[in-house]
Amino acid sequence: MSIIKSFSVGNGDMFYINHNTDNFTVIDCYMDEDNEERIINEIINKSKNKGIKRFISTHPDDDHIMGLKKYEEKIGISNFYCVENKATKKNETEDFEEYCSLRDGNKHFYLYKGCSRKWMNKKGDDDSGVYRGSSGINVLWPNTANLYFKDALEKAHNGESHNNISPIIKYSLENGVDILWFGDLEKDFMENIKDDLAIEQADIIFAPHHGRDSGKIPKEILDKINPKLVIIGEAPSEYLNYYREYNTITQNSAGDITFECESNNVHIYVSNENYSVSFLKDKSKSNSYDYYIGTLEV
Repeated sequence: MSIIKSFSVGNGDMFYINHNTDNFTVIDCYMDEDNEERIINEIINKSKNKGIKRFISTHPDDDHIMGLKKYEEKIGISNFYCVENKATKKNETEDFEEYCSLRDGNKHFYLYKGCSRKWMNKKGDDDSGVYRGSSGINVLWPNTANLYFKDALEKAHNGESHNNISPIIKYSLENGVDILWFGDLEKDFMENIKDDLAIEQADIIFAPHHGRDSGKIPKEILDKINPKLVIIGEAPSEYLNYYREYNTITQNSAGDITFECESNNVHIYVSNENYSVSFLKDKSKSNSYDYYIGTLEV
């Protein structure tokens, strides 16, 4: 069993995966003085017995790295994953400076389509002979030779936009769920790269750009994924695309979302006790992680 949590942090993204192996993964960071103590304490508690801990940064916009310096101070980052880039900003925050230090330092691992690493997607022994399982994470994008991606890197280098350097990350549980993260990839960019994407079916997707219409996944890509559930992130409602042809959970209303992933089932919990949906199966789970709203069969 693995646990995935999407924190309700307002206009930003932050997730963790408590793997069913000796791995713990955090994807992005958005913390402020109102939520940082709660989030930091939970991550410390949930990851304390894990031997491999990684932090994946999709891109260095404030809504994905705010609180990164505090995270490094309180929790520590021994493995920092990002795409290789030279992004700049006209007005550098301390969190962006921390991002650059981690990106360019000796703790980084650069993500690209098909990359492999112990114990991200490879099993094996560590230096002391201890066997560790894979985290089940694979990277489907970027193709670093793609001209549109190269253009996105150049724009990030010039401090113009960072959204389209985001990787596409897939988490798979053996005999269980497949989940996709797209960072803040934009609709027009995805239209341009769709013929260079090797994306297959997945059960759950986190809609790009917090579910904004500007990040709506093109139909040709959605048809390949054929998701059973789309998570709409937190952004002002007037900017959201609600993916009305799919089953959705909207984090603006649901609050924190926790996914308890087992073979063939994902039990879903939210922090808003008044939130409900009609498309999930009721398997009478207890409210172990906030409030149980149903089960997605995968």
